[in-house]
Amino acid sequence: MSSILLVRHGQASFGAADYDELSPTGHEQARVLGAALASRGVAPDVVVAGGMKRHSQTATGVLDGSGWTTEVAVDAGWDEFDHVQVLAVHDRPTSVEGETGRVAFQRWFEEATLSWTSGGHDGAYDEPFAAFTDRVGASLARLTDSLPRKGSAVVVTSGGPIAWAVATLLADDPAVRTGLWLRLNPVSVNSGVSTVVRGSRGTTLVSFNAHDHLSADLLTYR
Repeated sequence: MSSILLVRHGQASFGAADYDELSPTGHEQARVLGAALASRGVAPDVVVAGGMKRHSQTATGVLDGSGWTTEVAVDAGWDEFDHVQVLAVHDRPTSVEGETGRVAFQRWFEEATLSWTSGGHDGAYDEPFAAFTDRVGASLARLTDSLPRKGSAVVVTSGGPIAWAVATLLADDPAVRTGLWLRLNPVSVNSGVSTVVRGSRGTTLVSFNAHDHLSADLLTYR
């Protein structure tokens, strides 16, 4: 049986000029995760990272913390969707009295992603939701097909791709998968780990969003 650990990147720089950089907390989350995995005897045959800076920086931190010398392969199929464009296409909703800026942003983000996933405005996006899910599914299939029996891999990616991989393993119906994605994506923990195995029963989800390696002060969702 082969196994894949899907790792969400460490905390990025939310609100900064360049979001695609790990914060100091994000770097520490990556190192702590690497040390925790090594302490459990995890020694992957393959390490894959998406093509974004926060992916490569997290992979570097995980390697530093674990002591692994595995070369990191880059697969841009594991990149996050363009949340900036998804937000730009959807007008910011009317503010609610007493609502904090963070809560207002989350509401805008959820409304915008709901519009994106509906498929009703595909022409407005460089990458419609269906194209995003197709590329994530293709990357997962490539990796599971390439791993030898009893092989293992660690993939450093983002919450969106992880949530979609998990949704596809939990449901067959496209509408149910999309609904699951909308619920799972917002609760992905930075440096959280989801485990997928492949054996005689096919590809199966074992766990989602495990983050027991994090102390309370390192637990973040954005």
